[in-house]
Amino acid sequence: MNQVKNSQRAASTYVAVNEPMYDYAAGSKERQELDAAIDKYSNKLEDIPIVIGGEEIRTKDVRYQVEPFDHQKKIASFYYATPELVQKAIDSSMKVRKDWEKRSLNDRCDIFLKAADLVSGKYRMDLMAATMLGQAKNVVQAEIDTAAEMADFLRFNVQFAQEITQYQPISPNRNVTENRTVYRGMEGFWAAITPFNFTAIGGHLPSAPVQMGNVCLWKPSDTAMLSNYIMFKIYQEAGLPPGVINFVPAHGPVFGDTITSSPHLAGINFTGSVATFKHLWKQVAKNLDIYKCYPRLIGECGGKNFHFIHKTADVQSVVNGTVRSAFEYSGQKCSACSRMYIPKSVWAKVKDDMIKIQKDIKVGSPLEKETFVSAVIDDKSFARIKGYLDHVKSSSSLKVLAGGKCDDSKGYFVEPTIIETSDPKEKMMQEEIFGPILTVYPYPDDQYKETAQLVTETSPFALTGAIYSSDVLMCILPVQSTNDKAGGPHYLLKFVSVQSVKETKTPMTDWTYPSMK
Repeated sequence: MNQVKNSQRAASTYVAVNEPMYDYAAGSKERQELDAAIDKYSNKLEDIPIVIGGEEIRTKDVRYQVEPFDHQKKIASFYYATPELVQKAIDSSMKVRKDWEKRSLNDRCDIFLKAADLVSGKYRMDLMAATMLGQAKNVVQAEIDTAAEMADFLRFNVQFAQEITQYQPISPNRNVTENRTVYRGMEGFWAAITPFNFTAIGGHLPSAPVQMGNVCLWKPSDTAMLSNYIMFKIYQEAGLPPGVINFVPAHGPVFGDTITSSPHLAGINFTGSVATFKHLWKQVAKNLDIYKCYPRLIGECGGKNFHFIHKTADVQSVVNGTVRSAFEYSGQKCSACSRMYIPKSVWAKVKDDMIKIQKDIKVGSPLEKETFVSAVIDDKSFARIKGYLDHVKSSSSLKVLAGGKCDDSKGYFVEPTIIETSDPKEKMMQEEIFGPILTVYPYPDDQYKETAQLVTETSPFALTGAIYSSDVLMCILPVQSTNDKAGGPHYLLKFVSVQSVKETKTPMTDWTYPSMK
């Protein structure tokens, strides 16, 4: 077996270790390497093909990825696949499916362990530079995402895959019959539709089903194309056979219509908007009679992360934790705090401190070390967020305490914004905005139980949340719970078909029961 950095392996059991993070201090080796990678990708237009079965394909439908913080600057060109090319990708994956599934789990895992080492080593700075330039992440957010989380996904998936496939049923007399469980890939192909906001999610959604013996079509986000393509090339270099993952940029409806109309669809692994996921689910339901198996649909579709503050909370923890959660990466995370419930007695101090911090936050290019908030991802996102800010200014129940301005003349910049509401059911407390906007509802101190109930009733989204309290009993308040997440020990079970096998080793000599005699 390969010896893998930051990993321990004994026989077939693998123990993953979290990837250490660099701090990119001025003059450090990693800072110099990163600056060189940024210069490399800043000074050329990367040409990104469609890749099907190892074949690079280019169409007449050429698109461009731009820097969100300087949207006149193109960093990559790419091509949209036609319906015929999406079908070609399906056919390509189906051709290699059986051979890939026959590979042992450890053989498949070795490929992804090698990929993890390429992520954390040889291509670390390429991924960093592509994510900073193309997705407007500052250096800290990019390091967390592209290096640490991507490598951790790959390594921990190996550990989890080996752990969940260890179970075997009881065989009381192996000389007569032996029972065993086979963890197979699904019949057909998977489709991974990945988002812009995490390079690690882009690389993880297609690789997780593939590790468990499946094949996959990867539709990357237009606004994360460069980083996702580098990740795809890493899988190729690590030894992934052609066609096991096909890289298929495409217009969303073209891709969705083609995969859902194929009888070989095994599943969709999706991160994106609720509306898109519902549409895909309806398409699958409409075509249910054509499928060779029932497709599995996995979707992470949104979040309205809450911070619920009790009167016993530590004020500085509330202030710093909420600023980080609400404004890191311009609030473009499903886990970003976008609503806060706080006692009126605590709010005055928290409000003053948060407003002071908001004034110190630098909004600008992610390439500048002082930048905490950079641009949002594209013009569509900017227009949506601006629409919410316009609503705030016209509402009698909402008040802007800090920020509230936006400007797209050079980049898609939105100020970190703090809003106070007198209406806990206001749409700013209900709808996912995906921008650097925090709405706060100050509640009467003695109504914390009733207010906690509002957390559950106000928004349909449940992804993450935090309770700030020195009272341990606050942990049992009736707030929303969430399910298992990508990166957890149970996630990979979504991609396997569990088959029970009974092997009879002695012939049956009589059809009758003993009780009949």
